Amino acid sequence: MSALQLLGLAAGTITSITFLPQVIQIWKTKSAKDISMFMLMLLILGVSMWLTYGILVMDAAIIYTNSMVLIMSLIMLYFKVKFK
Repeated sequence: MSALQLLGLAAGTITSITFLPQVIQIWKTKSAKDISMFMLMLLILGVSMWLTYGILVMDAAIIYTNSMVLIMSLIMLYFKVKFK
C-alpha cells in the first residue's frame, strides 16, 4: 500500500470518526430532535453518490470513507425516526 493510499485511508478514518460522537449522543439521550431531517436526507444522498463514484473508479479511500459515513448517517436517520 502506497503512502498516498495510506493518507487517503487515514483522512477517511478521521472524517468518519467525526460522526461517532453525534451517534453516541443521540443514543444516550434518546433524542434526535435537533438533527435536521432535510440535512440527513441530503447527507445520505450525497454520501451514496460518493460511494457509487468510489466503486466505479475503484478508489479504496473513497469507498471506505463514504461507507462509514453512510452507516453513521443511516443510524442517525434510524434514531431520528425511532425517538420521534
